[in-house]
Amino acid sequence: PGAARRGKYLPDSELWGVNPGVLSPPRAFFWLVSLLLASLIWFISVHLSDREDAKLQYGLLIFGAAVSVLLQEAFRFAYFKLLKKADEGLAMISEDGRSPISLRQMAYVSGLSFGIISGMFSVINILADSVGPGIVGIHGDSPYYFITSAFLTMALVLLHTFWGVIFFDACEKRHYWCLGLVVASHLLTSGLTFLNPWYEASLAPIFVITLCTGLWAFVTAGGSLRNILKCLSCKG
Repeated sequence: PGAARRGKYLPDSELWGVNPGVLSPPRAFFWLVSLLLASLIWFISVHLSDREDAKLQYGLLIFGAAVSVLLQEAFRFAYFKLLKKADEGLAMISEDGRSPISLRQMAYVSGLSFGIISGMFSVINILADSVGPGIVGIHGDSPYYFITSAFLTMALVLLHTFWGVIFFDACEKRHYWCLGLVVASHLLTSGLTFLNPWYEASLAPIFVITLCTGLWAFVTAGGSLRNILKCLSCKG
């Protein structure tokens, strides 16, 4: 929507997309399907409602962002189940009866793939608008729209990577409260973007969430203070 491009608010732009051919690794397919379904739900909701009612349309935008988050997490779970089946098959054909790829490696790669394609979809339309015509902020809107979008996209890529590690570990160990926290933090992050252009109220909490989630993912992946000290001291 035009208001978002002009910097009045910066919703979770996972609702909109570009040519899906720009990135097509298999791991991104599940995210693309969730994007398609969320976009269809939002599109249908808008056309079945009063398009002249600005408050209603803004509410539908928030609804669409929430649906997008829930679908992404649902497809993350579906991808986990698919990888588990594949992992069992690899273990059956291996010589030692173990899969050559660990769950943590699959979680990291899956989360990073989700993050990269999500970041691309978040920033590609903004980059297209940046070439003009027009100047951001010329009508009193925030001139920090593009730099804020860059920081939000960076946080989004990191968060998806961290969420992937935590989510897969929680599914494997059946820690359902961890799954709930992942979904809740994703919803909160998406919701905070609606505070823009009050960037202090959105960027700061999002980066706090990113830092906390990163520490959580680090511990989940087996990291510890001892490992960090060994790394800094260059000891084996």
